[in-house]
Amino acid sequence: MEKFLTAFGMTRVEGSDDRTLYMRGTGTQHHIHVTRKAPEQRFVGASIEVAGPDDLAELAALPGSSPVRASTEPGGGHEVVMTMPDGIEIRAVCGRAKAEPLPERAPFAMNNIRDKNRLHTSVRQSVAPCTVARLGHFVLHVKDHDASMAWLNERFNFLPSDHFVPPGEDGPIVGTFVRLDLGEQLVDHHFMLLLESDWVGVHHSAFEVTDMDAVMSSHDYLVQEGFSLDVGVGRHLLGSQIFDYWKDPFGFRIEHYTDGDVVDASHRPTRFNGTASETTQWGNRPPLEFFR
Repeated sequence: MEKFLTAFGMTRVEGSDDRTLYMRGTGTQHHIHVTRKAPEQRFVGASIEVAGPDDLAELAALPGSSPVRASTEPGGGHEVVMTMPDGIEIRAVCGRAKAEPLPERAPFAMNNIRDKNRLHTSVRQSVAPCTVARLGHFVLHVKDHDASMAWLNERFNFLPSDHFVPPGEDGPIVGTFVRLDLGEQLVDHHFMLLLESDWVGVHHSAFEVTDMDAVMSSHDYLVQEGFSLDVGVGRHLLGSQIFDYWKDPFGFRIEHYTDGDVVDASHRPTRFNGTASETTQWGNRPPLEFFR
């Protein structure tokens, strides 16, 4: 797993051992990916950083939450552990130590037909691992979309960005992209997608990289190293990201992306009723069974 994630663009964190692997990106988050050795192969859950200790206290008071307790993960801080209706673990964390940013190249300026932004300089990008900056979003499959959304909305300041409804139909809503509500501050179009499904678990986790050249050169590098391509490269419809999906050594789907939409609290959701293949505007389209 370390070999794959290093090739994918992450860096091992001090505190890893022969049972737990912590990996980071180039940003200030202490770690953004955790792998634990266990007899059963499964997705455990996700951590969400909250603003302060008052938020942890408020979450701890809700039914089914753990008390506020010290985190045992590297970086310290405190946490409250909660469980979604389908058993997916959500940890609210606060006070974890920040990491010093790691060096990464500046994004290449792009010259389009109207705006010539790259002057007196050329693009020079070798085939090599890119640098992953951060965890951007993840997608969860749940048995009951409405029950899971109600659980999340009781605990966090989330807003819907777009909805999925069954292909060719007007409803009901079976999937929701969610984002943070930070008022007029711009945020990613989504940091989570919740999809109703006949199976429970993570569909994929997505990590932001510097620009399109980073996506493409890393794509070639991962192919060269013999890793398992899933779907990519292409551009999404909902969120607009340029994407590239891979499979880690244990079969979990993991994505490089860049150039996603940003919105504020005034954005209003639309409804999408197409197939998985229609979620891609151009490029390598996912098969119809992509979300199954």
